[in-house]
Amino acid sequence: MDLIFASATEQARAIREKQISSEELTQACLTRIAEVNPRLNAVVQLRAATASAEARAADTALARGEIRGPLHGVPFTLKDAIETEGVISTGGTLGRANYVPEEDATVVKRLRAAGCPEFGWAWESDNRIYGRTNNPWDVSLSPGGSSGGESAIIAAGGSPFGLGSDAGGSVRFPAHCTGIAAIKPTSGRVPRTGHFPGPGGTLDALWQIGPLARSVEDLNTILPVISGVDWRDHAVVPMPLGDAGKVNLKSLRVAFHADNGIETPSQETTDAVLSAAKALETSVSRVEEVRPPEIEQTYGIYFSLFTADGGVGLEALLAAAGTRQVHPLMRRVLELQRSHAKSMAAFVELTGQWDAFRRSLLTFMEQYDVLVCPVCSFAGMVHGSTYDRLPAFSYTMTYNLTGWPAAVVRAGSTPGGLPIGVQIVARPWREDVALAVAARIEESLGGYQRPPL
Repeated sequence: MDLIFASATEQARAIREKQISSEELTQACLTRIAEVNPRLNAVVQLRAATASAEARAADTALARGEIRGPLHGVPFTLKDAIETEGVISTGGTLGRANYVPEEDATVVKRLRAAGCPEFGWAWESDNRIYGRTNNPWDVSLSPGGSSGGESAIIAAGGSPFGLGSDAGGSVRFPAHCTGIAAIKPTSGRVPRTGHFPGPGGTLDALWQIGPLARSVEDLNTILPVISGVDWRDHAVVPMPLGDAGKVNLKSLRVAFHADNGIETPSQETTDAVLSAAKALETSVSRVEEVRPPEIEQTYGIYFSLFTADGGVGLEALLAAAGTRQVHPLMRRVLELQRSHAKSMAAFVELTGQWDAFRRSLLTFMEQYDVLVCPVCSFAGMVHGSTYDRLPAFSYTMTYNLTGWPAAVVRAGSTPGGLPIGVQIVARPWREDVALAVAARIEESLGGYQRPPL
């Protein structure tokens, strides 16, 4: 197999066994980026010389017998919203077009310390600084967002793995669109220090930073590296991270549903969920088709929280960044927020509804260890259509509202060959369970496939 399409874990093993050097691997990825990026527009800040130098340093350390971590010498990419010392990190807004951070984000520091060279930064599917990013399965389509650049370049073989952020599905939906694997960890698992926008505020519990890769095995390798308290992000909890390899699948109770009662999925999406459920039947304790009660409230609660302040917070963020000209998609966001502003009394009532929703779903999960469902109601997103079909994304919004871990792995295809992912949700702090089940589905249904690009 072409090494650039191997998993990051396999690449790291090849480096440790000196079948290939970190510098050779990094150069191969740079060559692949040069081949595909003109059609994808996924990588927007390419540090070729620095990445090569870091790769040589990793090789020198290995020659001395030093292995800094499980991904020693393997290059990676980052969403542009995650700050990196000395590299323009825009967050996709014009006011930060030339912003250069003086310090790495916590997750970047941890990956550097693990011996990973950095060579590129990617951003959402479309913004005024870098333009539109395309899907390697069909360049007329979007790779999803807002971690769409990450998903596109990983699927295309230009990067082994990357990091994105997810407040409503922005790690999971791009993985679904491009046929790779990803996980949104439990809220409070990974520090978000150095992300733009930063942690904090009323809706802080909605979002997390998570890894994207071509294999579930890589997610298992990356997540321990980036997790844990950094004494900066106050929401991070020092909760032990379980080992997916030690999960007893035979003890697990699995629930699944294809339709959340908000947006009916396409037939091929339903088929992918049914295939995933069937793939688990002989591996787990039981598999039952059942939908959590009150899950139909997801979109109403999420949309109301998202728009409650009437856009005041977003406008303040844009002003602080110095952005005066926004992208048409951002104008749509502001229009939605301004037209759905809430009074303080209404907002207090809304937070009570949110709490009741979380209690209801937690009660449901007392009977199950895992829930399998769609990532989205459709496959193949047209550029610029996000705000035309927001309810379709309610499948991921649910687990931002609860804060639970949710993994994604490919489980099917459309008649035209586009990938379809399924979402594997576990109880809070049980990323190990979500990843163990995702690995079983991946093994049974094939997981990542190389796109035609």
